[in-house]
Amino acid sequence: RMNFFTGRYAFSNGATWNGIPLNVNERTIGDYLKPLGFRVALVGKTHMVADEEGMERLGIDPNSNLGIHLSECGFEPFERDDGLWGNNAFPPPDIAYNRYLKEQGYISENGWHDFANSAEGPNGEILSGWYLRHSNLPARVREEHSETAYMTNRAIDFITETGEQPWCLHLSYIKPHWPYMAPAPYHNMFSQNQFYPVHRNDSQKENAHPVYKAFIETSVSKTFSREEVRNTVLAGYMGLIKQIDDNLGRLFKFLEESGNMKDTMIVFTSDHGDYHGDHWLGEKEFFHEQIVKVPMIIYDPTDSANKTRGYKEKRFIEAIDLLPTFLDAVESSASKHRLEGNSLMPIIKGEKIKNWKDSVFSEIDYSFNEARKLLNLGASDARAYMLRTNKWKYIYYKGFPAQLFDLENDPEEFKDLGQSPKHSKTRDEMKELLLRRLVSRKNRVAATDEFVLKDRDYTKEDGIMIGIW
Repeated sequence: RMNFFTGRYAFSNGATWNGIPLNVNERTIGDYLKPLGFRVALVGKTHMVADEEGMERLGIDPNSNLGIHLSECGFEPFERDDGLWGNNAFPPPDIAYNRYLKEQGYISENGWHDFANSAEGPNGEILSGWYLRHSNLPARVREEHSETAYMTNRAIDFITETGEQPWCLHLSYIKPHWPYMAPAPYHNMFSQNQFYPVHRNDSQKENAHPVYKAFIETSVSKTFSREEVRNTVLAGYMGLIKQIDDNLGRLFKFLEESGNMKDTMIVFTSDHGDYHGDHWLGEKEFFHEQIVKVPMIIYDPTDSANKTRGYKEKRFIEAIDLLPTFLDAVESSASKHRLEGNSLMPIIKGEKIKNWKDSVFSEIDYSFNEARKLLNLGASDARAYMLRTNKWKYIYYKGFPAQLFDLENDPEEFKDLGQSPKHSKTRDEMKELLLRRLVSRKNRVAATDEFVLKDRDYTKEDGIMIGIW
């Protein structure tokens, strides 16, 4: 998410995992849009952790306006809710959603867990959604009171309250996410004969790359590699996606009726996919297509976008491209010297582009993953970098051999060519392309490009003279 917010790669902005603070010196969407008069707000989750040490060093009160801005990655926390509130064993804070549930008659100290993310047994017992075996059962909350419906309501509240002031809203839905509990009727809308076949092959486990092998051996991957787990979870997971669709329809109807649809750019996307047993893996911390290839739909209401309306773009797009796009959309004159992405406005407008990226880049810090422990790696050694072109996917690991996949002949990514003698030249070429990406990072963040390119005369006698005889 911090890549979306900053327009910079993870190892550039430093927030490489949930729980890692975003450096107080990083600029986010709010830093660029608020000075232009925009109200920039959040509804939903970010998992942002404040850089409290950095604020203390600078003498910034975390409860001040600036402190809140920095603590919430530049957003006004109109309704922040990270949606992971445990169970009654560790009570959650006084979150607004729990108060809302009590107002609707769901009496519990933690309605998030006991109603929104649990089912009910035959004898009235609570069946916690933390147990995956309950994922195909209906949540104890009515659909209109579920997290997805509630966050949609809060988004509508924000837009209504903001009125004519320009605004930017990050509606970050909590679901689909574990606990995979969907309210009725979404919990059983999809059955096993509608699930796509699991994508994996026994050959992947033979002479497996050591890092990939470690990920396979994690407890979550072993769990999701079981067919009964996958089938049970996907029922709830797909239902939750359908619920997102329906609530977005409700939101769009509101935008149309309120007149906002005619002047609001909408971007629908996700931060990652999910394995659910594909490639013998669970969760999302690796580089297969199931994870790194996410949906993105952009609606631009202006006439300049008519040429590409309804068009399916095939060129490579990255998460870091959105912030530069927003700045171009509002005709911001702010320097983009920090931004590592490229504006999508030329693509949206159907303009001819001579040089567009011929690859996409991704990177991972798996220090907090169980795989690091299995590999006995140090805190700064669990790192990997991916570069994907139309034909090749190359993954470089710190301390381990590389992986290579031929996406034209092996789109399933079953055959690792990382040790193939016939592909040594290709690996070298991909490594060189990856190196070009790494050395092109925007690390000179305290000086704008305009400042760097400014003409300087070192021959004047009333100034600093360099190299004059």
